Amino acid sequence: MTGPDDVLLVHGGTPLEGEIRVRGAKNLVPKAMVAALLGHGPSRLRNVPDIRDVRVVRGLLQLHGVTVRPGDEPGELVLDPTYVESANVADIDAHAGSSRIPILLCGPLLHRLGHAFIPGLGGCDIGGRPIDFHFEVLRQFGATIEKREGGQYLEAPQRLRGCKIRLPYPSVGATEQVLLTAVLAEGVTELSNAAVEPEIEDLICVLQKMGAIIAMDTDRTIRITGVDKLGGYNHRALSDRLEAASWASAALATGGNIYVRGAQQRSMVAFLNTYRKVGGAFEIDDEGIRFWHPGGSLNAIALETDVAPGFQTDWQQPLVVALTQASGLSIVHETVYESRLGFTSALNQMGAHIQLYRECLGGSACRFGQRNFLHSAVVSGPTKLQGSDMVVPDLRGGFSYLIAALAAEGTSRVHGIDLINRGYENFMQKLKDLGANVEMPGGDPVA
Repeated sequence: MTGPDDVLLVHGGTPLEGEIRVRGAKNLVPKAMVAALLGHGPSRLRNVPDIRDVRVVRGLLQLHGVTVRPGDEPGELVLDPTYVESANVADIDAHAGSSRIPILLCGPLLHRLGHAFIPGLGGCDIGGRPIDFHFEVLRQFGATIEKREGGQYLEAPQRLRGCKIRLPYPSVGATEQVLLTAVLAEGVTELSNAAVEPEIEDLICVLQKMGAIIAMDTDRTIRITGVDKLGGYNHRALSDRLEAASWASAALATGGNIYVRGAQQRSMVAFLNTYRKVGGAFEIDDEGIRFWHPGGSLNAIALETDVAPGFQTDWQQPLVVALTQASGLSIVHETVYESRLGFTSALNQMGAHIQLYRECLGGSACRFGQRNFLHSAVVSGPTKLQGSDMVVPDLRGGFSYLIAALAAEGTSRVHGIDLINRGYENFMQKLKDLGANVEMPGGDPVA
């Protein structure tokens, strides 16, 4: 159940116009914080967003004796792991269900303490993200794993050893697990079919600054030569390309014009190409990217999500809202998370015409094609959206509902908006800065 503070009234029909700033990537910053556990000496992480995942990891690190304090500049954290210690199981368990990040503490804690306890994991319900990848990887390094009440207990009877690992799918989380474990393992680790997202590359940069030896090949192979000791790092996190694309889609869906300070072209090339095909306009400078709707009709497109360097799955949901305003039939084939298109049912209630299919409607077959998942969509547009009551299903779906409500005629009630705080820093203030007409029930208007 959501309370009154977790509901937002959105009065739609106003184009979003103005400037907002995106800071460090949600998919990098918490992992870089975990990496600080590996160092002998303090680390400095800059461009840190104030989001829930960061607060969860900060709490977990502090439970294990890591000192975390603000740095000299806004958005800077200083993390000192000098006095790492075992945490009380009940305290760790209090974080169960709040994030999926805790599993990434396994490797660093095994290196520092010889054991770790990982509570049950939370995160967005967008499809299977099995943690067996993680535990199988850790077993190959030499860890033993025992299921206990409330989570998993891991031990490393002796120093973890490098090994050869081939992932069945280029999982971002499993790739991060290997990197955070292999850097201090004895010998060489060879990881095949690794994820190569920009956030993975940035994590490698963090680890290299600490003294790690990591080589990336062009065939998704990463080789890590273990070292005996790592130091701290001083790093500025890359900007959040997923948040930037969400605001870009909001500009397109509402007929607006948004300058996203901090957005970076290099990590958004695939999105920018698709944005231009749909009919969106953008302009890039050294400080960010301006996104706007240039007027006229938007174009229907065929879109297929994929792991990097393809079109990212987290870009898909916000863009689908804009596609409801494009002329013709757009085809969306989701190949990363089998349940990610479930959010479209609420869009249909608002007046969109979106039909889901079990078949692979993209250019290639994917692993969901024969498994009875509704993972392809046909979006028929343009359609007028009407205000509605909606419950946020997941992080990106929730922001997509905000976009739809802002583009719609009339008033919408969006329930469960607190979930959006997991990955969108201060999004209420950003809505205000862009002229959105939103308010909390019974409270003052946000704008």
